[in-house]
Amino acid sequence: MKTISCLFARKLVQILPVVLLTVILLGLPTASFAEDELDSGDTAWMLTSVALVLFMTIPGLALFYGGLVRSKNVLSVLMQCFALTGLITILWGFFGYSLAFDTAGMVEKTTNLNSFVGGMGKAFLKGIGAETILSESTIPETVFIMFQLTFAIITPALIAGAFAERMKFSAMLLFSAIWSLVVYAPLCHMAWSGSGSYFGDILGALDFAGGTVVHINAGIAALVVALLIGKRIGYPDTPMPPHSLTLTVVGASMLWVGWFGFNAGSAVAADGAAGMAMLVTQFSTATAAIAWMVIEWIKHGKPSVLGIVTGAVAGLVAITPASGSVGPMGAIVIGFASGVICFWGATSLKQSLGYDDSLDAFGVHGIGGIVGCILTGVFVSESLGGQGFAEGMTMGKQVGAQLISIIVTTVYCGVLSFIILKIVDVTIGLRVDENDEQEGLDLSLHGERGYDL
Repeated sequence: MKTISCLFARKLVQILPVVLLTVILLGLPTASFAEDELDSGDTAWMLTSVALVLFMTIPGLALFYGGLVRSKNVLSVLMQCFALTGLITILWGFFGYSLAFDTAGMVEKTTNLNSFVGGMGKAFLKGIGAETILSESTIPETVFIMFQLTFAIITPALIAGAFAERMKFSAMLLFSAIWSLVVYAPLCHMAWSGSGSYFGDILGALDFAGGTVVHINAGIAALVVALLIGKRIGYPDTPMPPHSLTLTVVGASMLWVGWFGFNAGSAVAADGAAGMAMLVTQFSTATAAIAWMVIEWIKHGKPSVLGIVTGAVAGLVAITPASGSVGPMGAIVIGFASGVICFWGATSLKQSLGYDDSLDAFGVHGIGGIVGCILTGVFVSESLGGQGFAEGMTMGKQVGAQLISIIVTTVYCGVLSFIILKIVDVTIGLRVDENDEQEGLDLSLHGERGYDL
């Protein structure tokens, strides 16, 4: 009996470390392998994406737009992009992020106010520190705040293409400040705030990286401001060609590269979804660029540099809402459709309606965003190479959901943009006077020249 006891004790001593180690390991998942544990790979990719998307505005969009205006207005466009980067950053930290992503009190599948706009629980970035992990994610919330900030910056900067060469700098700042909080942040919340959000959760619409939030939103606001502020002096009878297509091509190239952060970064992880988003972005952009080039070649006899870079931007815009849902062949169709339809929007439609959208913000971003959003509902189908419909969804239902999100975005943005512009016009005026416009905004508003004469 004593021998048996000794043997048992000896065996117990041998297996005890194994038992203890097993208990420890079984207890670890809650603390160490939870869903919201920081992942250095995901974080590194998102830090890179932040830099890429910010690079899209300064210097990408600034140079793209700057080259398209006349030389007497180049600095005014660069100034607008740069100043908006500073202004929207401050407003995002104060109120914008909270209005867009504070989900306290949201209830799944509800239609209460919190489905349309966030609360103020994260105003002034309250409660967010270096160790705060974004809920249901593997990255710091600080990185997510920065990533979403870059979207909030570029959206009002896109609108500037519609009123280039004629809006007061002070009016631009006031309009953009109000618009970013009253229009952009709520639409961002509707699309991306998660459970209970109107577009994404309740409606079931797909917008992976900003078809409604960024492009349709900016495009509709651009159309409204172009109609309200009126045409440039001399338009359309006086030729107003771009002063530097070199700058425009450099800017467009930066936009193309930066857009990989825009779309692939929206996966919020370094994973297969990010890889597919990057792949389809390239295919759509390349197809749209070639489509626009070929159409112009056939119609005018020569392929233009301006045409191919504008086509590329149209392809980038259209694939944005679809980049997390479609496959490469679907992306090619989306790119081709956007190249053709945006060409029509920036030429025939604009000419027939007679509005002066200076740099085709509506023709490319508004129309391209609509094309992309609708076709997302088609090419998400698994039979067409997409990721497949959500449970209970059919192609008809998905396209319907996409259309409703487009209509809501258009009406909400259009009405509120009109009201904000009217308020700005009554208080400080929207447009520079005729002498300042003739002289050019570089000298009249900023006292500087873009080039030595």
